[in-house]
Amino acid sequence: MSPVRRVGAVGAAGAAALLVAGLGAPAHAAAYADPTLALSATHLSGAVGAYGDPAVTVGVAQAGVPAGFLRLRVVSSSNPAVADVGDVRQERTRDGGRSLTVRPRAQGYADLVLEVTGRGGRTARATLAYAASARVAGSAATRYLTGSSDASAAVDVGGGYAVVADDESNVLRLYDRSRSGAPVKTWDLGPALGWKKEADIEAAARVGDTVYWTGSLGNNKDGKYKAERNTVFTTRVTGSGAATELVFGSAYKGLREDLVAWDRANGDRYGFAAGTAAGEAPKRIDGFNLEGLEFAPGSTTTAYLGFRAPLAPAVPGGKALVVPVVNLDRVVGAGEKAVFGEPVEMDLGGLAVRDIRKNAKDQYLILAGSWAADDNSDPYALYQWDGKAGHAPVKRADLPTTDPGGWEAVVNVPDLRVPGARVQLITDSGAADLYGDGTDAKDLDHPEWKKSRSAWFTLGTTRGGHR
Repeated sequence: MSPVRRVGAVGAAGAAALLVAGLGAPAHAAAYADPTLALSATHLSGAVGAYGDPAVTVGVAQAGVPAGFLRLRVVSSSNPAVADVGDVRQERTRDGGRSLTVRPRAQGYADLVLEVTGRGGRTARATLAYAASARVAGSAATRYLTGSSDASAAVDVGGGYAVVADDESNVLRLYDRSRSGAPVKTWDLGPALGWKKEADIEAAARVGDTVYWTGSLGNNKDGKYKAERNTVFTTRVTGSGAATELVFGSAYKGLREDLVAWDRANGDRYGFAAGTAAGEAPKRIDGFNLEGLEFAPGSTTTAYLGFRAPLAPAVPGGKALVVPVVNLDRVVGAGEKAVFGEPVEMDLGGLAVRDIRKNAKDQYLILAGSWAADDNSDPYALYQWDGKAGHAPVKRADLPTTDPGGWEAVVNVPDLRVPGARVQLITDSGAADLYGDGTDAKDLDHPEWKKSRSAWFTLGTTRGGHR
C-alpha cells in the first residue's frame, strides 16, 4: 500500500482561535464532506502467474482535501483463496488517484471491497468484481486482450499495435500488442455493412492502406444460410500505432455463390455445392468454411482464400485447400464477379488453414489446425511457405494445446531467415471455460471478463523445402 501523507499539527494559537470560533474537534470533523471513490471499471480480469495484467484506476476525492492525502485500502475479499486483500497492489497516478492490479492465487472469482478514508474519518466504499483465469504455459510471453473472447483475425498497424476482429460481432478493436487490457479504440462496422448480426469475420489481409476482411462464407453451426457471413469488405487505414483510424470502404456479398459456381463448372471437384447446402454444418471435413486470406507474392489483386473445410480430398489426412481469386480488388471495389485461378493443395499433415499471413519479403506463415468444431485439443502447427504453387510448406513449430482457446490469428510475420525469429499468435477463446464455473467466455456477462490470449513463439529452423 502507498504511505499516507501526514500534515503538521495545528499550533497552540491556531487551536485557540478555532475554539474561540466554536470549531472544536467534533464540529471540525463534521465540517468535512464525504469522500468519493470512482472505479474506471467495476469488473476486472487477470490470470494466475500472468505478467502485465490489466489494471483498474480508482479516483478518490474529498471536497477541500488534496487527493494525495486520502487513504485507499482493500478491506475484504469474498474469496481469499482466489485473491486476498494483500494480493492487491496500488500505485499513485499523477492526479492523485490510484492504479490497482491483482496477483491472483487461484482460478475463480472474488469481490474485493475498496475503502477510501478522508479527513474527519469519513469513508466511502466500492466493490471491484474480479475474475482470475488459470495459469497457462509460457506466461511470461502471454498477454490478454479483453473486451472480446472470440478473436479471429488480426492486422498489424505499426507502432506495436494491431487491429483485431472477432467472429461474434462486427466490431474491430485496436490493441497494444505488448500489454494486457482493453482496446484503445473500437469501430463498429455493422451499420456500414447493413448488418445487425455478425459477419463472422474470420480472416484479413492488408495491401497498402487497405485492409480486406472476409466472413467465413459458410452456414452457421446449425446448417442455416446467413447472408451476413457471405461478406467481404474493406477498411482504409490512416495513421499508425495508437493513432490508427479506420474508415469503411466497400463490400461484396456474393463470393460464396461465385465459389460454388466455379466449383460446379469444374466438376464439383471440392463439393462446394454440397458443403453449402441447407442443413450442412460448416466445420466438417467436407464442409465449407473460409478462415485464411492473404495476397499472392508481389500482387495487390490476386489473393489466396484459405479453407478450414473442406480438405482435399475430404478424408482424414487430406490436403489443405487454397483457392486464388485473381481480381479481389475489382470484386470488392467494383462488384465484379470473382475470377479464380488454379487451386493449391498443400500437405499440412492432415490439418487445414486457420490463418495465412505474409511479410514484405513474401515469406508466408500458415497457421494450421483442425477442420473440426471440437474443444481445440487437436494439433496446431505453423508452416512456412513461399507462396508458390507446387512448392511444399515446411513446418516451423508445433503449438501447445493444453490451455483453453484455439490458435486463430497470426499478427504479423517476422523475417523467417533470422534464427530465433518470433511470431505473435492470438487465440479464439470464446468456447473456453476461463474461470472454472462452466461458462463459455463468449457468454460471460461483462466484457472486462471476456478475453483472448496472445503469445509469442520462437520458430524452429527449416529443414529442406522451399524458403
